[in-house]
Amino acid sequence: MDRADKAFEEYEDIFAWSYQDMLGLDTAIVEHKLPLIPNAIPVRQQLRRMKPEAALKIKEEVEKQRKAGFLAVAKYPQWVANIVPVLKKDEKVRMCVNYRELNRASPKDNFHLPHIDLLVNNTAQHSYYSFMDGFSGYNQIRMAPEDKEKTTFITTWGTFCYKVMPFGLKNAGATYQRAMVTLFYNMMHKELFERLRKYWLRLNPAKCTSGVKTRMLLGFIVNERGIELDLDKVKVIRNMSAPKTEKEVRGFLGRVNYIARFISQLTATYSPIFKPLRKN
Repeated sequence: MDRADKAFEEYEDIFAWSYQDMLGLDTAIVEHKLPLIPNAIPVRQQLRRMKPEAALKIKEEVEKQRKAGFLAVAKYPQWVANIVPVLKKDEKVRMCVNYRELNRASPKDNFHLPHIDLLVNNTAQHSYYSFMDGFSGYNQIRMAPEDKEKTTFITTWGTFCYKVMPFGLKNAGATYQRAMVTLFYNMMHKELFERLRKYWLRLNPAKCTSGVKTRMLLGFIVNERGIELDLDKVKVIRNMSAPKTEKEVRGFLGRVNYIARFISQLTATYSPIFKPLRKN
């Protein structure tokens, strides 16, 4: 058994195989708050229709989250949102909540997010890699008690609010990044597992790897040679329909810009497109 296997065995308790294995990140590190802009008017969305097969899968997910302690029954909530079922590749349904109005009423949290290009650059040209992935990471962060009811969503079998941070909230990414920086700003190697254990953060064993020589990281392939382009991203760009609106043009440029490091003289090539966008 190599060192990585021994470490995984020694720290078996930091991994989660189901929602029930998640204790919730220590609130001394972070909890998610939902401040509102002054004079924000609460919005109660009306229950929308849903296809029966999607509704059944959503009900199963709601029950699963209730049993895990993620949800509470909401009574007389001021903010109410609808569920938006999203079909995944494996034909399962992801339960998303339409927090559009709540997000509009929430001031932006400007906590910095990492620069992807710097992360990828610093990771490349190593012989071996290990990757750790949080188990349902957002749901391991607790909601501030006074803000739980703002996350209320409506279903045909009741209204529920989140006791943990759900996906779809405007500042969820900033809160998660704040937690990661607070936890791991000075962590390397085995000490990482100690910190995970101390503050009850759980990893997803199915997505953790150790000692691999190449791996996809944030859309790029990193290995001992350096950084390589994921050809699937090129294929997606090539198969895109010609953009016809400003929004579609910006979407196209965003995809191209993501792989800009591999394209010579990109700015000069696309300057005829950039100029009218700048004017607008």
